Amino acid sequence: MPRKQFDLIVFDWDGTLMDSTATIVACIQAAAKDLGLPVPDRKQASYVIGLGLQDAMQAVLPGLEAKYYPHMVERYRYHYLSKDKELTLFEGVRNMLKDLAQQGYFLAVATGKSRVGLNRALDTAKLLSVFDATRCADETFSKPHPAMLHELTRELGQDIERTVMIGDTTHDLQMAINAGASGIAVHYGAHSAPELQALNPLFAATSVSELHAWLNDHA
Repeated sequence: MPRKQFDLIVFDWDGTLMDSTATIVACIQAAAKDLGLPVPDRKQASYVIGLGLQDAMQAVLPGLEAKYYPHMVERYRYHYLSKDKELTLFEGVRNMLKDLAQQGYFLAVATGKSRVGLNRALDTAKLLSVFDATRCADETFSKPHPAMLHELTRELGQDIERTVMIGDTTHDLQMAINAGASGIAVHYGAHSAPELQALNPLFAATSVSELHAWLNDHA
């Protein structure tokens, strides 16, 4: 049997494993509305998904007085926490992760979520025991800084050149490039296919089943 191309597979969470893009957009918009601030459109709100929360609010509404951003974060959390228990994994995610784990891959998550937020999501999805390591934006530098991937590879004793980052945003793919890892795009999340393709991912999947099949055949 030929040697695998990768040993460590790192997934983004929102928009890659969890079907949460529309909810996040709605919560960002609701937070801005609560504070009487300009309400970003869907494209603007989608673009910042994957960044740490403070960075996301500064990016989606640049130029505000600094005092507004903590309030945006607070209002976003208020709206998100009222909805996150309703969120579901994309169809096929659970089977894909189980299959990859059985094949001996190390599995990890690199996300813009906070540690509390990710643990809550993993618990709700019953995936707490699936991943070998995880990194969140409140523990290290936010995407697209390479720190999350470098820290995950060090923690698990893996080679960055045998690591692949899978995500639905340019932040994910740029982080992979910055870290020296490979990148795979998924086209069913926050960023558009042309935006993702501009960063030359190794592969682009239009569904979880397509991603699963490619990983089985090529990873």
